[in-house]
Amino acid sequence: MNNFRTVIRDMTIASLCLAVALVLPFFTGQIPAIGAMLCPMHIPVLICAYVCSWQWAALVGFMAPFIRFALFSMPPMPFGIAMAFEMATYGAVAALMYRLLPKKKAGIYISLITAMIAGRVVWGAARMIIAGVTQSEFTWSLFIGGALLEAIPGIILQLILIPVIVMAVKRERV
Repeated sequence: MNNFRTVIRDMTIASLCLAVALVLPFFTGQIPAIGAMLCPMHIPVLICAYVCSWQWAALVGFMAPFIRFALFSMPPMPFGIAMAFEMATYGAVAALMYRLLPKKKAGIYISLITAMIAGRVVWGAARMIIAGVTQSEFTWSLFIGGALLEAIPGIILQLILIPVIVMAVKRERV
């Protein structure tokens, strides 16, 4: 019975995180200069990683770009495919690392940073494969620009916001 409750709880939280991932870009999009750079879809996926199982977090991360594309034609395909693999990696790596590390602030930061690095590497690999299939260009400078430079506001926001939310949620669960 307890396992059933955990599955239902995780499914409910994952569904809420998916809904937020679909809607949040509308709010950040109101700031044209940095809206997309805030990486709004990543935030609920990372939160899901800390409160649900890695499987749910990976599923939310993978499905969000496809559902958002089906509903709103964003993110554009085939680039949304790379984003789906990136965000699935964020969810899985953050959740797995957090389960392995001590449940302290440092554990949150280490798992978050590890997930962000792994996700960006996966995004780059996916973009390389897409570039090969679509006969388009994806250079080292495009990787650095897309994975790091353009994402700096989002990286900063995630490093500030995610630990605060995770610690608040954990504190309320006790």
